[in-house]
Amino acid sequence: MKYFSIPPAERHQQIVRSYWVLESDAPYTHYSMAEICPELLFHYEGRFSELFANGSTAHSFTAGIHGPGTSIRKFHINSAFAMFGVYFYPQAIPLLFKIPATDCANQMPDLSDLLKHVGNALEEQVGLAASTAERIAIIERFLDECLRSNYQHSNIFHAIAQLVHHPTSMSIKELSENYYLSERQFERQFKHYTGLTPKLFSRISRFHRAMKQYGNPGQSLTSIALESGYYDQSHFIHDFKEFSGLHPKTYFSGRSEATAWME
Repeated sequence: MKYFSIPPAERHQQIVRSYWVLESDAPYTHYSMAEICPELLFHYEGRFSELFANGSTAHSFTAGIHGPGTSIRKFHINSAFAMFGVYFYPQAIPLLFKIPATDCANQMPDLSDLLKHVGNALEEQVGLAASTAERIAIIERFLDECLRSNYQHSNIFHAIAQLVHHPTSMSIKELSENYYLSERQFERQFKHYTGLTPKLFSRISRFHRAMKQYGNPGQSLTSIALESGYYDQSHFIHDFKEFSGLHPKTYFSGRSEATAWME
């Protein structure tokens, strides 16, 4: 399996966190966990099926958005595959698709449903592209067009970035005062742009901070919890199980299918 990521151009660094590629010649099961940042996904080779708890399956989209939220989902493919992804900052959904982020929370809408013929054309162009560089160039043109016609800056973006990179236990009152908004304004705008309440967003962000410590040998669960901003190990285990479906001991053991793409 091959995975790599590419940083965005400077002009898109406020909306794109990274581009990434995941390719494999073997069958693969993907574990989708709680997420604060939406992703635009293109399967340019192969097609995954979602596996449900009752044993049924259903084809996933070939191009679409993986929205923010607490959903834990599992996908499988029995053949070789190749995926290209755009990992956004949370405010991307309202800015690019002109809908509240709440409309995509815990959802995976097909790109054609969001953008109609524009979405179909974008999927075709990415699918036919000859290289990762060409796929990125296609997305950059799409972003330039969307942002030229719909970009609206908000102070809330700074609060979002703060909680993405530095999850905090600050109260809503403290956060709202930092950005000169009332608590009600802050919560309403935050949920519009992220699809999540500030409290839930911060919890999931802290969970991702913990996941990023995968691969650091010799760390105990207690040290991972403290490094990630948890007050105690029991709180850490509770959140980790809620947002991943796994005990952190299983995840950090290196023997879970959920970390196969990182090996």
